[in-house]
Amino acid sequence: MRRRKNISLITIIFIMIAFIYGTFSGEINKTFGLTENDSNNIEVNNNNLEASKDVDGELSVYFLDVGQADSILIESNDEYMIIDGGNNNDGELLVQYFKSLGIDKFKYLVGTHPHEDHIGGLDDIIDSFNIGTIYLPDAITTTATFEDLLDSMEKKNLTYDVPEINSTFTLGNATLKVIYTGTDTSDLNNTSIVLKLVYGNNSFLFTGDATSETEEKIINQDIAVDVLKVGHHGSKYSTTNNFLDKVNPKYAIISVGENNIYNHPASSTIDKLKKRNISIYRTDIDGTILAQSDGDNISFSKLETNTNGG
Repeated sequence: MRRRKNISLITIIFIMIAFIYGTFSGEINKTFGLTENDSNNIEVNNNNLEASKDVDGELSVYFLDVGQADSILIESNDEYMIIDGGNNNDGELLVQYFKSLGIDKFKYLVGTHPHEDHIGGLDDIIDSFNIGTIYLPDAITTTATFEDLLDSMEKKNLTYDVPEINSTFTLGNATLKVIYTGTDTSDLNNTSIVLKLVYGNNSFLFTGDATSETEEKIINQDIAVDVLKVGHHGSKYSTTNNFLDKVNPKYAIISVGENNIYNHPASSTIDKLKKRNISIYRTDIDGTILAQSDGDNISFSKLETNTNGG
């Protein structure tokens, strides 16, 4: 009898513990507005966040020599995207170079803003390759260059999307976040699509021709990166001290033409970069610059590419 009584007592204790746990866990879920499924989802999301840091293979980012213009080719896990297409005269040369790399499709094509030195060659690229998603800012112009871009899209029954700020998309193992896109057509530079790319523990910021006004608008976002594509070819109207302090890059890339009439990059911009011991690469001096990341380390190579149409 004594043994049976002890077993009953233990059973009662377990029942009380289970009841108390269930009550408190229920109250906790009510307090935070969670259901059992919500709790499971939080755990899954955390696991996915950790998994996103693990990458296979190598990320390649080509800052192409297109003179006084911008064009950036990105590859991850055999998926490609292009950010800007240089000047009109660069288009056919870019097509030839991309074909020499074995590219037949771009998952994403981005025109940061509708200035000729950024979208000039995009029509040739659209004409020559399979294109997935096209991103442009909400800024319409009546220039012949912009009309050529729209005509090439129409011939292939393509349309473009205006990316939403804070939206994300993936390229292979890389994740890109839309930091900014503007609608101030009084200065098309301020419509520039700004993108942050994360690959493992490495990150890049692509700024188009974003000016100091745009930099001020995004100063409180998560814009700290390893590699900064310096805005507006290194002009004095971009790359403020506050912006540089927040981005805090190790490397800076300036896409700029040799002996250009704008005197880009500005000496004041170079001084700011040097003062912070940021390593500087310039397409007018170094040619095409290839940055490669394994998710932890970034290496740089200087390439001679026939992509500058002059």
